[in-house]
Amino acid sequence: MAKPASGMSVLPLPALALVLNAFVWGVSWWPFRQLQSLGLHPLWATALVYLVSMALLLALRPRAWQDFANQPLLWLLMAAAGMTNVGFNWAVTVGDVVRAVLLFYMMPAWTVILAWPLLGEKPSATSLLRLALAMAGVVIVLKTPQTPWPVPQSLPDWLALMGGFSFALTNILLRKLHRVDAAPRILAMFAGGAGLAVAAGLIGSAAGQVPALPVPQWEWAPMGLILSLGFLASNVALQYGASRMGAHAAALIMLSEVVFASWSSVALGAAQMNARTWIGGLLILAAAVWSAWPDSAPTPASRTQ
Repeated sequence: MAKPASGMSVLPLPALALVLNAFVWGVSWWPFRQLQSLGLHPLWATALVYLVSMALLLALRPRAWQDFANQPLLWLLMAAAGMTNVGFNWAVTVGDVVRAVLLFYMMPAWTVILAWPLLGEKPSATSLLRLALAMAGVVIVLKTPQTPWPVPQSLPDWLALMGGFSFALTNILLRKLHRVDAAPRILAMFAGGAGLAVAAGLIGSAAGQVPALPVPQWEWAPMGLILSLGFLASNVALQYGASRMGAHAAALIMLSEVVFASWSSVALGAAQMNARTWIGGLLILAAAVWSAWPDSAPTPASRTQ
């Protein structure tokens, strides 16, 4: 790592890129809520934002679609990334931001469960201990004096858990697709974000749970453009940073998303931090940090949503 003339060390560019990725996702709840206040449900907002991001990517890399014919796993990546976005974006828009982000970061625990059948990585005693630690944290977060059992109590809880599960599946698929060029991988994630959000919105509208897509308004443009450019920049930053840093260091840096989400949501009154959330959150984060700490041969790491 290079040092300036003063002798003070600075973060390398790959680390800064990953911090940018975490910052975008950590504060993305705010523009989504601004769009919701303008009458645009987070599902429709997600679809529109990713359609714009996909158009921008295709303008830069028009041949990115060609790899889909030769890589069937890209279609599965599209579905997994889409469910990640539907779960995360919807949860942080309508629920307590910190609670949603913490439940989302059950991702390392889901990875332990999914890596065995998909990657052939049998869980070790250490990984099972991490899983138990994360589950204990979730139990504490979910159990309230008003509920007899520590189960998800609301739609945002279910969405956050679903998003974290899909996030784990996305990361595993990215590990299997690490030899594929970055452009089709990013395109798959953007297309999944748009397609799954549209599908969920249509199903929700038919069931009377999601308002129909309103007539487009110019008032959406500033926030929509900010989100589209932010997600495009964060995914480019992810591809740059994760490919140039060790897997464990990258995973630790990306946990800063929890810090950005917590600080911004508490400061703006979108989350409540009680003792139960603190204790359960610390256990979940401890499991995530432990999973990022090197205890075996390094493996490729990726961050997507």
